[in-house]
Amino acid sequence: MSRDDAIPAPGQAGPGSTAPASMDAFWMPFTANRQFRRSPRLLAAAEGMYYRDVEGRQILDGTAGLWCCNAGHARPRIVEAIARQAATMDFAPHFQMGSPLPFELAGRLKELAPRPLDHVFFTNSGSESVDTALKIAIAWHRARGEGQRTKLIGREKAYHGVGFGGISVGGLPNNRKWFGPGLPGVDHMRHTLDIGRNAFSRGLPAHGVELAEDLERLVQLHDPSTIAAVIVEPISGSAGVILPPPGYLKRLREICDRYGILLIFDEVITGFGRVGAPFAAQRFGVIPDMMTVAKGLTSGCVPMGAVFVSDRVHEAFMQGPEGAIDLFHGYTYSGHPLACAAALATLDVYAEEGLLTRALELEDYWADGLHALRSASPHIIDIRNYGLIGAVELAPREGAPGARGYQVLEQAFRRGLLVRTTGDTIALSPPLIVERRHIDDMFSMLGEVLATV
Repeated sequence: MSRDDAIPAPGQAGPGSTAPASMDAFWMPFTANRQFRRSPRLLAAAEGMYYRDVEGRQILDGTAGLWCCNAGHARPRIVEAIARQAATMDFAPHFQMGSPLPFELAGRLKELAPRPLDHVFFTNSGSESVDTALKIAIAWHRARGEGQRTKLIGREKAYHGVGFGGISVGGLPNNRKWFGPGLPGVDHMRHTLDIGRNAFSRGLPAHGVELAEDLERLVQLHDPSTIAAVIVEPISGSAGVILPPPGYLKRLREICDRYGILLIFDEVITGFGRVGAPFAAQRFGVIPDMMTVAKGLTSGCVPMGAVFVSDRVHEAFMQGPEGAIDLFHGYTYSGHPLACAAALATLDVYAEEGLLTRALELEDYWADGLHALRSASPHIIDIRNYGLIGAVELAPREGAPGARGYQVLEQAFRRGLLVRTTGDTIALSPPLIVERRHIDDMFSMLGEVLATV
């Protein structure tokens, strides 16, 4: 079956292929629910690079679903692996019990990850991966006799999921302000988005490496002996594609090393080929102590996340009595058999088709098409790109921030293109199977829409 085989027509796509009789019961996440119900955008089927909506229209996927379907949609190898596993063993407990697949998958992931990230703890999402990594960081210091290290440092404009740990270290105001003070002892570095100096940069922005020194300032403010971990996204996705200046991540690593602070990379978006290497840590040449992943791990087919942990972090938990539980943490579905089967098949597809480095091959072509959109609208104030990630930022309308972005989302969908918006920023992250003709179609449709806003 090719990547672009025809999607089943309406009525042939199985359950859920037609519009529901009522949409009142489902409270949709991160959605203006009343607005959505007035003008629904309902996807019914998917294959390769395309969705089909309930009206039968083909929708080019410009966002890999939600940054996750890196191998494209409904890949037979993955689908068959899930079905086969469901018929063999649908669930296995992993509290004081085991099953073969998580061990096999962890070994495969270890081969992909940069050394010495040699141990893998499975979760069910990026949010759970982040909360897991934060807990491990605090527990690691305690296991080493430094239980006073409980403070965590995140970054403004960061997105680290929606658990209380993730929203506490995250830096998106709307994700934080409704839910109380969050975790105590959390502070934030400044973000690296500097449109004034870096607008329309091609690739990494030239200016801003000095912003890494903000970490030094916070370390001195709080006393380094109280800080457990720093968590950053190598590239912020949900905030609108915010890129690190050259040398920025390396400087964070140096500061953390100097003061005995753990460095965590949130690679939920950048992991599994998005930037032209298996992980952004490898492309940027900076290795964290822990790394959170999800999304592309199973190409979005089954919910799954993971935390990669370095040898030195893992080893600290292996010093107690052999019969004692070494980490009082986990999830009922950690290492779920169906998720493991999906992930193993996904890794096979990545390897056989060279998808983990394909973004590097297409990066220049992608950048050319994206930056050519600059003339599409006078309201475009910045364009950003790296690997197979792109963003077009629009000036907000006076008194109506986000209105232009939503108009682009809505009109692009009606023209046959799925994009992602954060306020007035349009983000793109297509499946890694994207071909040049898809990129051409994507930017052609988006350019037509941008000209109307």
